[in-house]
Amino acid sequence: MQPDQTVLVLDFGSQYTQLIARRVRENHVYSVVHPFDYPVEKIREISPQAIIFSGGPQSVYAENAPTCSREVFDLGVPILGICYGMMITAYLLDGKVDAASEREYGRAELEVVAESPLFAGTPQHQQVWESHGDRIVQEPPGFVVTARSKNAPISAFENRQRRCFGIEFHPEVTHSEAGGQILKNFLFDIAGCKPSWSLGDFRRRKVEEIRAAVGKRNVIAAVSGGVDSSVAALLVAEAIGDQLTAIFVDNGVLRKNEALQVVSRLSEGLGMHIVAVDAKERFYGKLAGVEDPEIKRKRIGNEFIAIFEEEAKRIANADFLVQGTLYPDVIESVSIKGPSSVIKTHHNVGGLPEKMGLKLIEPVRELFKDEVRQLGLELGLEEEFVWRHPFPGPGLAVRILGEVNAERVEILQNADEIVIEEIRRAGLYREISQAFAVLLPVRSVGVMGDERTYENVCAVRAVTTTDFMTADWFRMPHDVLDRLGRRIVNEVRGINRVVYDISSKPPSTIEWE
Repeated sequence: MQPDQTVLVLDFGSQYTQLIARRVRENHVYSVVHPFDYPVEKIREISPQAIIFSGGPQSVYAENAPTCSREVFDLGVPILGICYGMMITAYLLDGKVDAASEREYGRAELEVVAESPLFAGTPQHQQVWESHGDRIVQEPPGFVVTARSKNAPISAFENRQRRCFGIEFHPEVTHSEAGGQILKNFLFDIAGCKPSWSLGDFRRRKVEEIRAAVGKRNVIAAVSGGVDSSVAALLVAEAIGDQLTAIFVDNGVLRKNEALQVVSRLSEGLGMHIVAVDAKERFYGKLAGVEDPEIKRKRIGNEFIAIFEEEAKRIANADFLVQGTLYPDVIESVSIKGPSSVIKTHHNVGGLPEKMGLKLIEPVRELFKDEVRQLGLELGLEEEFVWRHPFPGPGLAVRILGEVNAERVEILQNADEIVIEEIRRAGLYREISQAFAVLLPVRSVGVMGDERTYENVCAVRAVTTTDFMTADWFRMPHDVLDRLGRRIVNEVRGINRVVYDISSKPPSTIEWE
């Protein structure tokens, strides 16, 4: 059961492709992302209300440059080409594209030079964000030039009869001052979309789909305490009630009191049937003597799978496994950019469905993170939990550099709790994307009272980011740093020095391991 209207975003490799799809949904229009070479027959099956070509880093003349079928332009569907998407439109429709003498990257001044429904209600001179090395020197036959910039004499063109439009800048980023209005003009005035997409409709549709798929059989879900797995499990529970059993494994490297909070929130607060497994000692045993972060991750992942399998076998007629896959995960799995280099192994339950003969249910795989959070609120999760900062699958094990044991976990839990308490107290929690403490394998000399100490060093990390692909360190107010530093040293036995991490990503990662 699909939404009434869908906007198809064809991905030509832009770092902003997901952002385009999100901007469309922010206007309450459903969007999907597929690769640039998505077959025309499958596009017809989707029957999109409009198609948007994303940008991309390549030249249309480069070897293996991404290109779509020319048939896409004959579908009679409104098309908006963005940046590379405009270049490929010009190239395929017999315009002329050349390498620019000067790359245009960053803010640029756009001048609208002709009346256009795409620029309706926007200034004649407006600031936009451009990123291109080629430029169009001749528009395709039948097209009219509607805007220009200093380095791009053809910054926008259109063929109203074909309802085909191209712009040489990125309306989806906030740096383009009228970008939001331009996208609205295309969606509503040109493509005739209706703002009918809502999470309420999604919720009702998904509940019906789950009931139809599951029937009378049983379902299991692995809940980590994070937002994604919790929302996925709650949506399935709304559909099938006690046919769902959620399994929560306390691996001993969670935040302070998190195990109790998760079980209380989901079982007592929201009525979910949940099995809680205290496996702290098993995990500590697997981590004993291990310092290498990759080995930590793999041992935690493997032990989780072993425990989950043991618990799942106790549930009769369990044919389905719930997984909290999000739409960015789906998009990245079919990305045109190819496999990224592995920076670190991700902890998940990826191998379980095939190994255990289970069918997957991924109820939130169509949603972006912000949509999952909103759905969580609608399902009854409290706002404080829904907006909680991300937490790695291997938990505090990758925030404790060196060996992990119960004593070091307790030290870090206490320090981390103070960090979060103080940024909440300062009203900074939502301003910061992720904040946490790290326990270093370093000891330093200190003086506490009249005694010499030789204790652990704690690092504090806080970053801001929109997509977690890049991140900048948060400029923490000095009074907040002062309070949390003094509290950690005074209240956490085993720490006598606190340092603040001022590294951005790249070159650093957000997590330390």
